[in-house]
Amino acid sequence: MRKLLVILLLVGQLIHAQNKKVKDTSCNELDNIFVTANRTETLRKETPVAISKITAKTIDESKASALYEIANKTPGVVMINLGNEQHAMSIRQPISYSSYYLYLEDGLPIRPLGIFNHNALLEINQFNLQSIEIVKGPVSSLYGPEAVGGTINLISQKPSYYPEFKFGVQADQWGYKRVQAAGGATIGKIGFHISGISSIQESSWMEQSDYKKDNLNVRLDYAINDKTRLTSNTMVGKYFSDMSGSVNENDFNNRTYTSTSDFTYRKSEALRTRLTVEHDWNSKASTGMTIYHRDNKLGQNPSYGIRWSPTTNPTTATGEVNSNNFKSYGAIGQHTQKFNFWNTTMVSGASFDFSPVTYWSYLLDIKANLNPGETGKQTVNKYEIVAEHPETKLADYTADIYNTAIFKQINFSPIQELIVTVGGRYDAMKLKYNNALDNSSGDKTYDKFTFKAGANFNPIKEAGFYGNYSQGFAPPGVTSIFRAKSGTGGSTGKTAEFYYNLEPATFENFEVGGWVSLFENKLTFDYALYYMEGTNELLSIKLEDNSTDYRSAGKTSHKGIEFGFNYKPNTQWNIRVGGTVAEHRYIDFTISDKSTDVLQNLGGYEMPQAPRWAGNSEVSYYPNWLPNFRASVEWQLISSYYQDQVNTVKYAGYNLFNGRIGYKYKSIEIYGNVMNLTDKLYAYNVSRGNLTTSQASYTAAAPRTFLIGLQYNLCLKK
Repeated sequence: MRKLLVILLLVGQLIHAQNKKVKDTSCNELDNIFVTANRTETLRKETPVAISKITAKTIDESKASALYEIANKTPGVVMINLGNEQHAMSIRQPISYSSYYLYLEDGLPIRPLGIFNHNALLEINQFNLQSIEIVKGPVSSLYGPEAVGGTINLISQKPSYYPEFKFGVQADQWGYKRVQAAGGATIGKIGFHISGISSIQESSWMEQSDYKKDNLNVRLDYAINDKTRLTSNTMVGKYFSDMSGSVNENDFNNRTYTSTSDFTYRKSEALRTRLTVEHDWNSKASTGMTIYHRDNKLGQNPSYGIRWSPTTNPTTATGEVNSNNFKSYGAIGQHTQKFNFWNTTMVSGASFDFSPVTYWSYLLDIKANLNPGETGKQTVNKYEIVAEHPETKLADYTADIYNTAIFKQINFSPIQELIVTVGGRYDAMKLKYNNALDNSSGDKTYDKFTFKAGANFNPIKEAGFYGNYSQGFAPPGVTSIFRAKSGTGGSTGKTAEFYYNLEPATFENFEVGGWVSLFENKLTFDYALYYMEGTNELLSIKLEDNSTDYRSAGKTSHKGIEFGFNYKPNTQWNIRVGGTVAEHRYIDFTISDKSTDVLQNLGGYEMPQAPRWAGNSEVSYYPNWLPNFRASVEWQLISSYYQDQVNTVKYAGYNLFNGRIGYKYKSIEIYGNVMNLTDKLYAYNVSRGNLTTSQASYTAAAPRTFLIGLQYNLCLKK
C-alpha cells in the first residue's frame, strides 16, 4: 500500500507539470442519466422499470465501511450485513442467499452464470465507485439469467481531466481500520485512474471476527480518435475473514457475543480484467466489444457448514472444508442504431463465456460442548475439531460451463408523450461435468427465451407513468446440483445422491409506476407497484442438523409497493423518505412426500425472512452559516417477519438510527459516523428450522459504533 501511495503522488506531480496550460474543466462531473436499464444512456422518463441511482455525492458523504450502508438507501433494497462485508440481499424477494440477483461491474457480471455467490460484492473497492444503479425486478431480457429480484450495477471512477489525488484513513472503536488512496488524470489522449484500499479488523465486539481485505483497481482510457475509444479495467483483490457465525437466543438477549467456533473462515482471491473498444460510426450508430477474464479462488471452513442435532447425538457434530475455484474467458458485443422513424433506438448484442470450475468439500468430525440446559433445549457453547477427513468428500466435481446469449431491445416513440420498449434474449447454459463421488460424467443444458415489453407516458413535463411486463430466468447453481443430499454420502454409509433433477426457475413480473417532480425539482416522488410469480423456484428447507435440502418445485408470489420521496426546500436541508411494503408467499411448495407427516405443503404460508415493511429515510443539513459542513440522521426500519417456513415464530424486526457529520477545510476533510446511534440490540437476520424443538439462530448486529476518518482531496486545476 505504501508503494501505491508513493506512485500516485509522483504521478500526480508529473501530470500537474504537464497540464498547467489546460483549459478549466471540473474534476468531477455528475449527471442523472441511467445506463443499466437499456444498456445505453437513457433518461429516467424513457425507462419503463423501477430504477434508482446512488450518486457520487451520496457515496462520498456516506463514508461507508461496507457497501450495505450505501445500498440500503435505495427504496425496495434490503442488503443484510453478515459481518466483515459478507452479505445477503432482499429485492422483491425475502432475505435470502438465492441466485436471483445480478451483480455488475460497469455493466459486466462479476460472476459467470451458474457460479453465483451471495457474497460477491465483498470483492468491490468502495473507494473506486462513481455511482450505483439498481434496477428492481426482472431484466433477464437484457442481462440474462439471475437478473430476477434485482440488478446492481457498480459504476467505477473514470479518469478525471485534471490531476486529482485522494488519500484517507478511517477507524472505529472495535478494531476496524482502513487506508485508501486514489488518483488519476488525463494526459493528451490517455487517461488513467488508480484506486486502492486496505482494510483490517482485529479484536472486535464479536469473537472470531477478524478480517483483512486489500483491493486495487486500475483503469486506462485511450482516445484513439474522435470516434474510437479503448478502455482497460483491472481489479485485483485478496480477502480473509474469520466466520463467527450466529448466536443462540439466550446469548443474543444477554449480548454475549461469543463464537461457538474458533476455526471457521472464508478467504477469496479475485482477478478481473477487461478490454473494451467503442466506435461511433456516426451520430446514429455505435458499436462496442469487450473481452474479459476472471480468476477466482474461494476457500472456506464455513460456520453454516456445521451440522448439529440436539435430538440425536447432541455432543457430536460435523463440519466441512471446501474450495470453489473458477476462471472465465469471454466476450460481449453490442451495437446501437438510431432511426428517424418514430425516434427509434435498437440495441442488439451477443455474448459468450467459458468458465471451467473445480469444487471439492471434505468432512470434519466435531465435538459439541453444550451449555447447561433442559433436555431437548440444548445449545452449544463451543465446537472443537476432532478430526479432518480429506478422504471423505462431501462434493468433488469439475465442470466446464459454456454460456451463450443473443439479445435485442427496441425503443420507439409513435407520439411525443409515449415511448414503447420491447426486448428479448435467448440464453443457453451448457454444463459438461465430471462428478468424482458417483463416477459420473455428462452434459446438462438450461436454456430460455425471456421477453419484456413496457411503455412510458409523459403527459406533462413534471410527471410520468410507466408499465411493463417482464420475464425472469435462473438455472440452478452448479454447487447446488453436485452437493450430496443430506443423509447420503460422506460417512453415512449411504450412496451419495445428488440434485440432478433441479429445474430452472422462471418468473413473470407485472409492474406499473411513475414519478412526479414539482417546484423546480425541489420535490420529487417516485413509486412502483409490482406482482411477480415464480415457478420452480430453488427453495430450501433448513433441517434439524442445520443442513439444507434443496427443492425446485416451488411456486411463489411476490407483490408490493416501492416508493421514494425527496424534498429539498432550500440549500440547507434535504429530506429523503423511501421504503417498500411487500408480501411474499408460497403458492405451492411440497416439503414432504410422506403421508404420515402432518404438513406436506407450504401453500398459503408466508415465506420466512420476509418483512412486510422495510424503509430507509434521512434528513441532511448543510448550514449556510458554516460552509462545507454537513450533518445527517438516518432511520432504518425492518418490520417483523417469520423465522421459520411453518409460520410459528416471528422476529420483531427493528428501528435503527445512524448519524453522520463531516467538514471540509480546503483540501482536508474530517468526518464521523455513529452507527446504531441508540445502541439498540438487534439482529441482521434470524432463522430457525421447522420443528418445534428447533433453535433460533441470530446473526447479531454491532453495538453502537463510532467511526472517524480523515481524508485529503487534491485537484490540480489551473
